[in-house]
Amino acid sequence: MATAAAKRKPVFVKVDQLKPGTAGHTLVAKVLNSKTVLQKGRPGPAAAAGPAARPTRIAEGLIGDETGCILFTARNEQVDLLKPDNTVIIRNAKIDMFKGSMRLAVDKWGRIEVTEPASFTVKEDNNLSLVEYELVNVAEE
Repeated sequence: MATAAAKRKPVFVKVDQLKPGTAGHTLVAKVLNSKTVLQKGRPGPAAAAGPAARPTRIAEGLIGDETGCILFTARNEQVDLLKPDNTVIIRNAKIDMFKGSMRLAVDKWGRIEVTEPASFTVKEDNNLSLVEYELVNVAEE
């Protein structure tokens, strides 16, 4: 039973291996650009006003590696790490679908951290977030 608690070594994936409906991805990516898409709530002491007054920030950044790029949805303190030219390690990320296209996101079970600058050049002509997917229900016979 003690072996179940042992940490598994993360398997790093490349951007072009990401598929809809998958999770648990760990990857190294370079941030190409980032823009805030939502900012609500007021800054100030959140403790005094309760958790509902905490500001919410959401940014979308284009991140990628030498195989391709994808839009990453950053929330709150993750937004500060999503600066252009940063290289980030994203752990336990999942693919969210937004209007039929893939977005990479990290929820409370994952993490994002800035790391040493990567030596690769991002393949910008393979943007996985530009591929549109259609949900097809397969009838079981």
